[in-house]
Amino acid sequence: MPRDIAIKLLFATGPSINTRLLVAVIASVALLSTDHQNPRLDDVRSALSFLTDPLKYLVGFPSVLLDQASDAVSSYSTLRAENEKLRDEQTINKTRLLKFDSLEKENIRLRALLENSFKLGEQVLIAELVSINMAPFEHIVVVNKGTRFGVYPQQPVLDANGVVGQVFRALPFTAEIMLITDPSHAIPVQVNRNGLLTIAVGSGKHNQLNLPYLPANADIKPGDLLITSGLGGTFPAGYPVAVVDEFDAAGSKSFAGITATPKALLDRNRELLIVWGNKEPMQLLKNQIPDSKPPTSDKNE
Repeated sequence: MPRDIAIKLLFATGPSINTRLLVAVIASVALLSTDHQNPRLDDVRSALSFLTDPLKYLVGFPSVLLDQASDAVSSYSTLRAENEKLRDEQTINKTRLLKFDSLEKENIRLRALLENSFKLGEQVLIAELVSINMAPFEHIVVVNKGTRFGVYPQQPVLDANGVVGQVFRALPFTAEIMLITDPSHAIPVQVNRNGLLTIAVGSGKHNQLNLPYLPANADIKPGDLLITSGLGGTFPAGYPVAVVDEFDAAGSKSFAGITATPKALLDRNRELLIVWGNKEPMQLLKNQIPDSKPPTSDKNE
Protein backbone atom coordinates (compact mmCIF):
# COMPACT_ATOMS: atom_id res chain seq x y z
CA MET A 1 0.00 0.00 0.00
CA PRO A 2 2.69 2.60 0.77
CA ARG A 3 4.21 1.80 -2.60
CA ASP A 4 0.96 2.71 -4.34
CA ILE A 5 0.79 5.99 -2.45
CA ALA A 6 4.35 6.85 -3.53
CA ILE A 7 3.52 6.13 -7.15
CA LYS A 8 0.44 8.34 -6.94
CA LEU A 9 2.46 11.16 -5.39
CA LEU A 10 5.11 10.78 -8.10
CA PHE A 11 2.67 11.13 -10.92
CA ALA A 12 0.42 13.61 -9.17
CA THR A 13 -0.11 16.79 -11.16
CA GLY A 14 -0.20 20.28 -9.59
CA PRO A 15 -1.06 23.65 -11.10
CA SER A 16 0.15 24.16 -14.62
CA ILE A 17 3.21 26.25 -15.51
CA ASN A 18 1.09 29.04 -16.95
CA THR A 19 -0.90 29.23 -13.74
CA ARG A 20 2.27 29.44 -11.67
CA LEU A 21 3.67 32.18 -13.92
CA LEU A 22 0.45 34.18 -13.67
CA VAL A 23 0.48 33.93 -9.87
CA ALA A 24 4.12 35.08 -9.76
CA VAL A 25 3.41 38.09 -11.99
CA ILE A 26 0.38 39.11 -9.91
CA ALA A 27 2.41 38.79 -6.70
CA SER A 28 5.23 40.89 -8.15
CA VAL A 29 2.89 43.64 -9.27
CA ALA A 30 1.22 43.63 -5.87
CA LEU A 31 4.61 43.92 -4.09
CA LEU A 32 5.74 46.74 -6.39
CA SER A 33 2.49 48.62 -5.85
CA THR A 34 2.68 48.14 -2.11
CA ASP A 35 6.34 49.24 -2.01
CA HIS A 36 5.57 52.36 -4.01
CA GLN A 37 2.51 53.37 -1.98
CA ASN A 38 3.64 52.37 1.51
CA PRO A 39 6.72 54.33 2.76
CA ARG A 40 6.91 52.18 5.89
CA LEU A 41 8.69 49.50 3.87
CA ASP A 42 11.73 51.80 3.62
CA ASP A 43 12.55 51.00 7.21
CA VAL A 44 12.31 47.31 6.44
CA ARG A 45 14.51 47.75 3.37
CA SER A 46 17.10 49.65 5.41
CA ALA A 47 17.13 46.93 8.03
CA LEU A 48 17.51 44.22 5.40
CA SER A 49 20.38 46.14 3.74
CA PHE A 50 22.55 45.41 6.77
CA LEU A 51 22.26 41.77 5.77
CA THR A 52 22.38 42.07 1.99
CA ASP A 53 25.17 44.66 1.56
CA PRO A 54 27.91 42.46 3.10
CA LEU A 55 26.74 39.65 0.86
CA LYS A 56 26.99 41.93 -2.17
CA TYR A 57 30.53 42.96 -1.11
CA LEU A 58 31.56 39.35 -0.63
CA VAL A 59 30.14 38.38 -3.99
CA GLY A 60 31.93 41.26 -5.77
CA PHE A 61 35.22 40.95 -3.84
CA PRO A 62 36.81 38.31 -6.14
CA SER A 63 36.04 40.49 -9.15
CA VAL A 64 37.68 43.50 -7.45
CA LEU A 65 40.75 41.43 -6.58
CA LEU A 66 40.97 40.18 -10.14
CA ASP A 67 40.78 43.71 -11.54
CA GLN A 68 43.44 44.97 -9.13
CA ALA A 69 45.71 42.04 -9.92
CA SER A 70 45.25 42.63 -13.63
CA ASP A 71 46.09 46.32 -13.21
CA ALA A 72 49.14 45.47 -11.12
CA VAL A 73 50.42 42.96 -13.69
CA SER A 74 49.80 45.43 -16.50
CA SER A 75 51.59 48.22 -14.61
CA TYR A 76 54.54 45.92 -13.81
CA SER A 77 54.83 44.84 -17.44
CA THR A 78 54.69 48.45 -18.60
CA LEU A 79 57.28 49.56 -16.05
CA ARG A 80 59.55 46.65 -16.92
CA ALA A 81 59.33 47.43 -20.65
CA GLU A 82 60.05 51.10 -19.99
CA ASN A 83 62.95 50.16 -17.71
CA GLU A 84 64.47 47.90 -20.37
CA LYS A 85 64.03 50.64 -22.98
CA LEU A 86 65.72 53.20 -20.72
CA ARG A 87 68.53 50.75 -19.97
CA ASP A 88 69.11 50.19 -23.69
CA GLU A 89 69.09 53.94 -24.32
CA GLN A 90 71.57 54.43 -21.47
CA THR A 91 73.91 51.82 -22.98
CA ILE A 92 73.69 53.50 -26.39
CA ASN A 93 74.33 56.92 -24.86
CA LYS A 94 77.34 55.60 -22.94
CA THR A 95 78.74 54.17 -26.17
CA ARG A 96 78.21 57.49 -27.92
CA LEU A 97 79.90 59.31 -25.05
CA LEU A 98 82.89 56.98 -25.37
CA LYS A 99 83.04 57.75 -29.09
CA PHE A 100 82.75 61.48 -28.41
CA ASP A 101 85.52 61.22 -25.83
CA SER A 102 87.71 59.43 -28.38
CA LEU A 103 86.94 62.09 -30.99
CA GLU A 104 87.71 64.84 -28.50
CA LYS A 105 91.11 63.32 -27.71
CA GLU A 106 91.77 62.88 -31.44
CA ASN A 107 90.93 66.55 -32.03
CA ILE A 108 93.33 67.53 -29.25
CA ARG A 109 96.10 65.46 -30.84
CA LEU A 110 95.42 66.92 -34.29
CA ARG A 111 95.36 70.44 -32.89
CA ALA A 112 98.72 69.82 -31.24
CA LEU A 113 100.11 68.47 -34.52
CA LEU A 114 98.87 71.49 -36.43
CA GLU A 115 100.31 73.88 -33.85
CA ASN A 116 103.63 72.05 -34.13
CA SER A 117 103.51 72.31 -37.93
CA PHE A 118 103.01 76.08 -37.70
CA LYS A 119 106.01 76.33 -35.40
CA LEU A 120 108.13 74.37 -37.87
CA GLY A 121 107.34 76.70 -40.74
CA GLU A 122 107.69 73.85 -43.24
CA GLN A 123 105.26 71.87 -45.35
CA VAL A 124 103.82 68.89 -43.51
CA LEU A 125 101.36 66.06 -44.13
CA ILE A 126 99.29 64.37 -41.41
CA ALA A 127 99.31 60.56 -41.68
CA GLU A 128 97.43 58.03 -39.58
CA LEU A 129 98.92 54.86 -38.16
CA VAL A 130 97.74 51.72 -39.97
CA SER A 131 99.79 48.87 -38.49
CA ILE A 132 102.92 47.98 -36.55
CA ASN A 133 105.66 45.68 -37.80
CA MET A 134 105.77 42.77 -35.37
CA ALA A 135 109.20 41.50 -36.51
CA PRO A 136 111.69 41.26 -33.61
CA PHE A 137 114.38 43.94 -33.31
CA GLU A 138 112.58 46.15 -35.86
CA HIS A 139 110.74 49.27 -34.78
CA ILE A 140 108.74 50.06 -37.91
CA VAL A 141 105.18 51.32 -38.27
CA VAL A 142 102.99 51.76 -41.35
CA VAL A 143 100.98 54.91 -42.12
CA ASN A 144 98.22 55.55 -44.65
CA LYS A 145 100.08 58.05 -46.84
CA GLY A 146 102.44 57.07 -49.67
CA THR A 147 103.92 58.27 -52.94
CA ARG A 148 100.48 59.38 -54.15
CA PHE A 149 100.81 62.16 -51.59
CA GLY A 150 104.41 62.93 -52.44
CA VAL A 151 105.99 60.89 -49.64
CA TYR A 152 109.57 59.74 -50.33
CA PRO A 153 112.22 57.71 -48.42
CA GLN A 154 114.30 59.36 -45.69
CA GLN A 155 111.61 61.96 -45.07
CA PRO A 156 111.50 63.19 -41.43
CA VAL A 157 108.51 62.12 -39.35
CA LEU A 158 107.41 63.92 -36.18
CA ASP A 159 104.60 64.06 -33.68
CA ALA A 160 103.49 66.97 -31.51
CA ASN A 161 106.44 66.46 -29.13
CA GLY A 162 109.46 65.60 -31.24
CA VAL A 163 111.15 63.36 -33.80
CA VAL A 164 109.51 59.98 -34.39
CA GLY A 165 111.74 58.63 -37.15
CA GLN A 166 112.02 58.74 -40.92
CA VAL A 167 110.32 57.20 -43.94
CA PHE A 168 111.99 53.85 -44.57
CA ARG A 169 110.00 52.73 -47.60
CA ALA A 170 107.31 54.61 -49.58
CA LEU A 171 104.61 52.74 -51.49
CA PRO A 172 101.73 54.23 -53.51
CA PHE A 173 99.18 54.09 -50.68
CA THR A 174 101.27 53.52 -47.54
CA ALA A 175 104.69 54.24 -46.13
CA GLU A 176 106.88 52.43 -43.60
CA ILE A 177 108.31 54.60 -40.84
CA MET A 178 111.47 53.51 -39.02
CA LEU A 179 111.37 54.77 -35.44
CA ILE A 180 114.41 56.39 -33.86
CA THR A 181 114.56 53.51 -31.35
CA ASP A 182 115.21 50.94 -34.10
CA PRO A 183 118.69 49.38 -33.59
CA SER A 184 119.72 50.28 -37.15
CA HIS A 185 118.68 53.93 -36.86
CA ALA A 186 121.05 56.78 -36.02
CA ILE A 187 120.33 60.49 -35.91
CA PRO A 188 122.83 63.37 -35.56
CA VAL A 189 121.94 65.46 -32.51
CA GLN A 190 123.36 68.24 -30.41
CA VAL A 191 122.95 69.23 -26.79
CA ASN A 192 120.65 72.22 -26.74
CA ARG A 193 122.43 73.69 -23.71
CA ASN A 194 125.91 73.95 -25.19
CA GLY A 195 125.75 72.76 -28.82
CA LEU A 196 127.76 69.56 -28.19
CA LEU A 197 127.44 67.32 -31.26
CA THR A 198 126.96 63.56 -31.14
CA ILE A 199 124.88 60.74 -32.61
CA ALA A 200 121.84 59.12 -30.98
CA VAL A 201 121.45 55.44 -31.84
CA GLY A 202 118.37 53.28 -31.41
CA SER A 203 118.69 50.85 -28.52
CA GLY A 204 116.12 48.33 -29.69
CA LYS A 205 114.06 49.17 -26.61
CA HIS A 206 110.99 51.34 -26.66
CA ASN A 207 111.54 54.82 -25.24
CA GLN A 208 115.32 54.58 -25.05
CA LEU A 209 118.20 55.93 -27.15
CA ASN A 210 121.93 55.42 -26.69
CA LEU A 211 124.68 58.02 -27.10
CA PRO A 212 127.72 55.74 -27.50
CA TYR A 213 130.23 58.19 -28.96
CA LEU A 214 130.80 60.69 -26.16
CA PRO A 215 133.86 60.54 -23.89
CA ALA A 216 133.57 60.23 -20.15
CA ASN A 217 134.47 63.90 -19.66
CA ALA A 218 131.84 65.21 -22.10
CA ASP A 219 129.84 68.24 -21.00
CA ILE A 220 126.46 66.51 -20.83
CA LYS A 221 124.22 65.69 -17.89
CA PRO A 222 120.78 64.22 -17.14
CA GLY A 223 117.99 66.58 -18.14
CA ASP A 224 119.80 67.99 -21.18
CA LEU A 225 117.60 68.33 -24.25
CA LEU A 226 118.89 66.78 -27.47
CA ILE A 227 117.81 68.37 -30.75
CA THR A 228 118.56 67.58 -34.37
CA SER A 229 121.81 69.15 -35.52
CA GLY A 230 120.91 69.33 -39.21
CA LEU A 231 123.96 67.26 -40.17
CA GLY A 232 123.41 64.29 -42.45
CA GLY A 233 120.85 66.01 -44.64
CA THR A 234 117.79 64.10 -43.41
CA PHE A 235 116.54 66.01 -40.38
CA PRO A 236 116.51 69.82 -40.42
CA ALA A 237 118.10 71.43 -37.39
CA GLY A 238 116.17 72.26 -34.25
CA TYR A 239 113.73 69.35 -33.85
CA PRO A 240 113.47 67.98 -30.27
CA VAL A 241 114.73 64.41 -30.14
CA ALA A 242 115.25 63.20 -26.57
CA VAL A 243 116.14 64.11 -23.00
CA VAL A 244 119.23 62.66 -21.33
CA ASP A 245 118.22 60.51 -18.37
CA GLU A 246 121.42 58.65 -17.43
CA PHE A 247 125.13 59.48 -17.59
CA ASP A 248 127.59 56.82 -16.44
CA ALA A 249 131.26 57.77 -16.63
CA ALA A 250 132.48 55.10 -14.20
CA GLY A 251 134.91 52.38 -15.21
CA SER A 252 137.91 52.25 -17.49
CA LYS A 253 135.99 52.66 -20.74
CA SER A 254 136.89 55.54 -23.01
CA PHE A 255 133.27 56.40 -23.71
CA ALA A 256 130.53 57.16 -21.22
CA GLY A 257 127.34 55.18 -20.98
CA ILE A 258 124.62 57.67 -21.83
CA THR A 259 120.94 56.96 -22.45
CA ALA A 260 118.10 59.30 -23.36
CA THR A 261 114.31 59.14 -23.51
CA PRO A 262 112.67 60.22 -26.78
CA LYS A 263 110.43 63.27 -26.62
CA ALA A 264 107.97 61.74 -29.08
CA LEU A 265 105.30 59.42 -27.71
CA LEU A 266 106.40 56.47 -29.81
CA ASP A 267 104.04 53.94 -28.22
CA ARG A 268 100.91 56.12 -28.20
CA ASN A 269 100.86 57.88 -31.55
CA ARG A 270 97.88 57.61 -33.86
CA GLU A 271 98.69 60.59 -36.07
CA LEU A 272 102.12 61.56 -37.36
CA LEU A 273 103.57 64.52 -39.25
CA ILE A 274 105.55 63.82 -42.41
CA VAL A 275 107.78 66.83 -43.05
CA TRP A 276 109.24 68.27 -46.23
CA GLY A 277 112.60 69.91 -45.67
CA ASN A 278 114.78 71.42 -48.37
CA LYS A 279 113.63 68.88 -50.94
CA GLU A 280 110.64 70.02 -52.96
CA PRO A 281 107.53 67.91 -52.29
CA MET A 282 106.26 65.70 -55.06
CA GLN A 283 102.82 66.41 -56.49
CA LEU A 284 99.92 63.97 -56.52
CA LEU A 285 99.72 61.43 -59.34
CA LYS A 286 97.07 63.38 -61.18
CA ASN A 287 99.48 66.32 -61.37
CA GLN A 288 102.57 64.22 -62.15
CA ILE A 289 101.90 63.90 -65.90
CA PRO A 290 104.74 65.76 -67.59
CA ASP A 291 104.17 68.12 -70.43
CA SER A 292 104.56 66.07 -73.61
CA LYS A 293 105.37 69.13 -75.72
CA PRO A 294 109.11 69.68 -76.20
CA PRO A 295 110.45 73.07 -75.28
CA THR A 296 110.20 75.51 -78.14
CA SER A 297 112.98 77.75 -79.31
CA ASP A 298 112.94 80.86 -81.39
CA LYS A 299 114.29 79.93 -84.82
CA ASN A 300 114.79 83.54 -85.72
CA GLU A 301 117.48 83.94 -83.09
